[in-house]
Parts: sequence; structure tokens; C-alpha cells
Amino acid sequence: MLPAWLCGRRESARLTRAGKTVAAMIRIYCGGLHDRRSALCEECAALYAYAIDRLDRCPLKSEKPTCAQCLIHCYKADRREQIRAVMRYAGPRMLWRHPLLAVGQLLDGRRPVPSPPVKRPAADTTPTGTGPGCPG
Repeated sequence: MLPAWLCGRRESARLTRAGKTVAAMIRIYCGGLHDRRSALCEECAALYAYAIDRLDRCPLKSEKPTCAQCLIHCYKADRREQIRAVMRYAGPRMLWRHPLLAVGQLLDGRRPVPSPPVKRPAADTTPTGTGPGCPG
């Protein structure tokens, strides 16, 4: 089940679909390898919470490409390896279990990759007239 904040946003339909896709993949993975049919194991539940948190903090928001194409790697290295294992296992099974999400993911993979957002320089916090070379 996706959090309400992710489901309620109309402008982020792609993020909602990405959240549903990662949830479905983790359920397939946990059900197949951890033999959990009804609920996620503790490890997979933590990975799901982490993935949803990363989607929430994504600087590209609705322009987000698929993770494989993204220029911004927002997962920690250990979590990235975990989600790769999930995607390797669940990806081929998605066509049978969740065909619409799988096709949506494939189509998203063909979208052009946006350039990463430019970081703005921090505002100068030096009070006016007190810096080096200023009279006063």
C-alpha cells in the first residue's frame, strides 16, 4: 500500500506509478525468495520504506526517469545492490503479474533523460559593509 501523500498527487502520476512498481517488485521478490505470501519480511519492508522515501525526495519529481537511466544516484550503495537484486528477480515476472506496470516501466525507460537540477549557490550571509576591504 502506497502512502497517501504519494497517491493523492495528480501532478505526479509517474511518481505514483513508480511507487506502485517498486512495491509490486518487492512483493514478488519477497514472496518468491523469502517465502512470504501475505506480508513483507522485515528486510523487504525496510527496503520498501527506503525506496518510497527516495521517491519522495527525488529532485526531478515528475520528470524522473527510470532508475537505470537516472543521472542522480539517490540510493546508498548497499541499498542500490538490494534494489538491483529485487529488479533482477522481479523484472521478468512483472509481465505476468503486473503487465500494465511493466509496460509503463518499459515506456518510461524510452523517455529522454532530463538534465539534473542545477544547485544554486548559497546566499552570501556576510552583512553589508563588514567584509574585508569595506570601510567601516
